Amino acid sequence: MRAIFSVLGLLLVVVVISLLAKKQIAPMVATPQGTASAQQLPQQVKQAVDAALQTPRSMPDEKP
Repeated sequence: MRAIFSVLGLLLVVVVISLLAKKQIAPMVATPQGTASAQQLPQQVKQAVDAALQTPRSMPDEKP
């Protein structure tokens, strides 16, 4: 009897978690990020990479 309640409890937990995950994932799939369209996204990524490459890195001090 205890095994049946354990299995039913686990099943209930899985159902609740799947419903919460489905509710949380649905807005990410349905809405695009900000005002960026599909054509602007690769351009924004390229600009971000170029900006990251332009920032100078600090060189470590050489030890003799």
